Amino acid sequence: MSHQPTNPPSASLAHWSHPDREPPTIVEGDGCYVVSETGERHLDFLSQLYCVNAGHGNERIANAMSDQLERIAYVSSAKHNDTRSELADRLEAIAPGELSSTFFSVSGSEANEAAVQIAREHTGASKVLTRYQSYHGGTQGAGGLTGDPSTRGALEPYGSTATAKFLPPLPEAFDGSEGEELAERAANHLEYVIRNEGPETVAAVLIEPVGGTSGAYPAPAGYFERVRELCEEYGVLLIADEVITGFGRCGEWFGIQTEGVEPDLLTFAKGVTSAYAPLAGVLVRDDVAAGVREEGFDLGQTFGGHPVSCAAGVAALDVYTEGLLENVRDLEARFDREMRSLAEHEAVANVRGRGFLWGVEFADPGTGEAFVDPWVEPDADNPVRAVIAEASDRGVLIGAGRPATQVICAPPLCADATIIEEGVDALSASISAVF
Repeated sequence: MSHQPTNPPSASLAHWSHPDREPPTIVEGDGCYVVSETGERHLDFLSQLYCVNAGHGNERIANAMSDQLERIAYVSSAKHNDTRSELADRLEAIAPGELSSTFFSVSGSEANEAAVQIAREHTGASKVLTRYQSYHGGTQGAGGLTGDPSTRGALEPYGSTATAKFLPPLPEAFDGSEGEELAERAANHLEYVIRNEGPETVAAVLIEPVGGTSGAYPAPAGYFERVRELCEEYGVLLIADEVITGFGRCGEWFGIQTEGVEPDLLTFAKGVTSAYAPLAGVLVRDDVAAGVREEGFDLGQTFGGHPVSCAAGVAALDVYTEGLLENVRDLEARFDREMRSLAEHEAVANVRGRGFLWGVEFADPGTGEAFVDPWVEPDADNPVRAVIAEASDRGVLIGAGRPATQVICAPPLCADATIIEEGVDALSASISAVF
């Protein structure tokens, strides 16, 4: 059967594309809203890809980039640059615990790969443990780290990295357990995996503090404390993947700070520049960074720590300090109530999240099972996709989770109560229309 796009195709090949859908062409943005080339205005209730944290059209960030271009546009990543060093110093000041040095990269995928390489060289071990229902990137190495089988399935036939998977702290993975019982059972399971893989072969546990595209799920209280204890007991490094949860998304500078746990390495991207320019990196603990300096590091990227991106990062940090993190904390309870009100729909099985990152999971109320599990039935018509399309028709952009049995909402951190209500109301109406 042939697929015909609804709109004339662009010469640009879209990422995460689908043959039945030609994406819109967005040409303008202001605050929490974007405008397409046809003049349609949408509430960006996803911050594009969970990354435009400061909102669209911020002149302070744009001006900082322009100023940097006028001084010097590019400095080799093998050399130092004043703006790059300034951003590294600023990141050290806000980083949790003993994270002190930054290895800059270009994308979150590459940051996760760099973190893994640093962890392997530091420990002398090869394996990295990651969760099922996780997402760590779409490059060859990061895709292998990812729990999403559609991502791994696209890459693994051509080679993969040394990884092993463990179950996420979700009730469905542990016979419906919740709360303290779920935290204990999930942590015990991780210990089982470490022991059976052989602790001496495990370099790191790579984990999202709050599930990102994999469902915006926070861990039950006590889980991360136990994960930290296990890593220390078995000599394994803890890497926090903060590509989505970093820079205010969960109400603190980094999502792991909402758990009171200090990682050994922390990866970031997306919100560091509010997505105004590509930038990512790895924050590294003191003693691990000392090893990199003493031994050297034979890998790098041409555009890692690009000065224009670093200028955007410095300006973005300034913008975040002017009330955006406080705005997330102030509105989190309101956002929580608004999102949980969606449970009145019979098709809504679960609502979960933290800060400005929320997921809504759907299931057949008669069976309790997903209407369609795209990982099992990739070619079936999925009503969750219809909810996303319906919301777009109502002027609100949301995204699909991994798997697409759920939708994700993640507005810019400048969203106010009225914008939150607008987004949730449109999602509620879309659920009613589809189900």
